[in-house]
Amino acid sequence: MTLSRRSVLKGGLAAAVVSGGAPARAEFAPRPIINDASRLNPTSVAKHIALKSASTDEVVNRVREEIASAAAEGRPFAIGTARHSMGGQSIPKDGVAITLTGGPIEIDRTSMTYRVGAGMRWFEVIRALDAQGFSPAVMQSNSDFGVGSTFCVNSHGWPTRYGPFGSTVRSARIMLAGGQLVECSRSKEAELFALAMGGYGLLGAIIDLELDMAPNALLEPTYARMDPSRFADAFINAVEKDPAVRMAYGRLSVARGSLFDEALMITYRPATTQPSPLPAVVDHGALTAFSRDVYRFQTGREWAKNLRWFMEASVNPSIAGAATRNALMAEPVVNLASGDPTRTDILHEYFVPPDRFTGFVDLCRRIIPKARAEFLNVTLRYVDADPVAVLAYAPGKRIAAVMSFAQEIGPEGEVDMMGMTEALIEGVKDLGGAFYLPYRLHARRDQLRAIYPRTAEFVAAKRRLDPSLVFRNMMWDAYFS
Repeated sequence: MTLSRRSVLKGGLAAAVVSGGAPARAEFAPRPIINDASRLNPTSVAKHIALKSASTDEVVNRVREEIASAAAEGRPFAIGTARHSMGGQSIPKDGVAITLTGGPIEIDRTSMTYRVGAGMRWFEVIRALDAQGFSPAVMQSNSDFGVGSTFCVNSHGWPTRYGPFGSTVRSARIMLAGGQLVECSRSKEAELFALAMGGYGLLGAIIDLELDMAPNALLEPTYARMDPSRFADAFINAVEKDPAVRMAYGRLSVARGSLFDEALMITYRPATTQPSPLPAVVDHGALTAFSRDVYRFQTGREWAKNLRWFMEASVNPSIAGAATRNALMAEPVVNLASGDPTRTDILHEYFVPPDRFTGFVDLCRRIIPKARAEFLNVTLRYVDADPVAVLAYAPGKRIAAVMSFAQEIGPEGEVDMMGMTEALIEGVKDLGGAFYLPYRLHARRDQLRAIYPRTAEFVAAKRRLDPSLVFRNMMWDAYFS
């Protein structure tokens, strides 16, 4: 589950203009500053453009113009939407930043696909598809984010049984550094397709995509509580051997004293009765204010973590009802926003071979309780193998562990988080797993290259396709430059 403050999400979309202590003199314009969801990367850029348009041609023309301008000035260029990545992956330091929102959507019932502008938010996509009885095949687990950004990070979701988001992309149109608009897919410009899928915008600017869709349906949940040592087998069997399971996820207990002592598996199957029409989806999600307050109250209170686990594992199974596929995916990230100005929510994500899952549980029990950061949540998901992306985090089927921590803002909190992250990545590497790249840039370069063995191939192709390195961000500087 992806978490952040509401103000951070909004702040990621607009440049916060700052100046020194004295009033700015008329002949000097203050530099725009942009940040991301971590609130730890305030960065100056030369130019920030908020580009909202329903016209693909307008987006193409403006993006081409700004890429050419950045190239002429020797500046980096990057596009973002919600800027929820937490290590500056959509921030071009001293460069040209575009915040892209809006765009068209075209539904093709015959091919069960839809073409959508890269700046469209997932809640906009869900709303459009829902009205026609359809649903995204795969999307990020929250609905605030941009479609093009999802392709750039190659996110995964929890509908079964799919690989990462890229597995549901039929084609993408990408603008290269020279201004060429190239359509790519598995059969056309396949190298570019594989590089750009999970390529963090370093190969070009995503303009629009053609994506798979699925029928919407009313689904009912089933809860199963178990020892974590049983979870991997139970989860893989449910996803792979029960064709009725349409969505699935897991949870683990997170209190320090009983870390990962219990597991919970939740599976969704079609309801016996499918009303026609299905209930319309709403944008605000289903999370109650009480559930949100309990979630936020966990920080510094171990009893609150135990209370939340009791509610989720003992109370929810008796009160949870049916929901449509779209309603389950429409939960916005801001529903779990924190109001604490001294902390920020930081995500980790690890991809573990199912037969090494108990080793991952033991690793976390050794590392996480020693840290100062507050461990708030872990969600477990199924990810099928990804044979396409060059920077693939799931070369085989994996169990994804999406972990949320509340970190103190300040040097001590950052040092603590860095040490815990490096230790977890090292342990996951030894288990044959991977860490996810959209979060804090705390991995060592040797860890990156060991876990992503095609890194050198990616960098070489990037330099060949973009020799002037127009498409750059803070991630390029940290890991690839």
